[in-house]
Amino acid sequence: MMVPAALLLLGALAAVVAPRLLARADWPDHEPVLALWVWQCVVAAVLLCCALSMTLSAAAAWQAVRGHVFANAPHAVLDAYPLVTTGPWAAATAVALACGGAWTAAMLVREVLRARSRRRRRRAELLVRAPLLPGEGPGAEPLVVLEGERPDAWWMSGPAPQLVITTAALRRLKGRQLDSLLAHEQGHAQARHDWLLHCSAALATGFPQVPVFAAFRDEMHRLVELSADDMASRRFGRLTTALALVELNEDRGVFGPCPTPHAHVPQRVHRLLAPQDRLTTTRRLGLTATAALVPVIPVLVAFVPGLRALG
Repeated sequence: MMVPAALLLLGALAAVVAPRLLARADWPDHEPVLALWVWQCVVAAVLLCCALSMTLSAAAAWQAVRGHVFANAPHAVLDAYPLVTTGPWAAATAVALACGGAWTAAMLVREVLRARSRRRRRRAELLVRAPLLPGEGPGAEPLVVLEGERPDAWWMSGPAPQLVITTAALRRLKGRQLDSLLAHEQGHAQARHDWLLHCSAALATGFPQVPVFAAFRDEMHRLVELSADDMASRRFGRLTTALALVELNEDRGVFGPCPTPHAHVPQRVHRLLAPQDRLTTTRRLGLTATAALVPVIPVLVAFVPGLRALG
């Protein structure tokens, strides 16, 4: 049966071509929210190709699965898929893809459990550094101020999300700079960027040999920061947001000649200080619609034989 093979070929093509096209494009840095959407659509299309290929391969290999997949389907639709003429590869393909799906789910569960463990550990450390006052409950205050010599701020997600900021950051950032920092962290929370990071990390960890998943993880870490920068700059200005980034990170050596874990910060500052023109509304809508159609293509490929039989 050619449809499962065509789906796997389509998924491999999307996994190879789409990251290269996005890497060559000059608009993702100017439109990070749109770039996030495009990356999600590409990865969803790859995963959908594998899921549909697994389903059709399993239907070709086992009568019980075929009865569930094609239940109530007209005979013309069933005849359009040559399920009974497939070779022994159908069962092997279905099992391999099913194992891949189970492994993906396991990696996602592990990533979520690790994130919860890290969050519990950080909250325990937070309680040690900022004990609760009488009458306060855990997570009761949305803003927590910590004594610290290094300026820092971060958002702690969870059932009771909190914004944590150190006293050094309060001393260094004044007025609108502090407001832009808070808006940046709130932008992460409102867009639920933590879930994007969890999913991309799970795929990249589970399938390190697949370049598209590694690129997906790396781009998510970069684009969510650019997106949050834009959210803050729209409210408080690009110069104010850039100055807040500089004040917050200048003691970490990120602006020196040697590479650091925060090497992306200078690029973010330069992007804010020298903004490029955004895409036109027409082009943004066109890219959004085109990206939304990418996951639809595997569905159409899977249903083309049946639709032809009915038409």
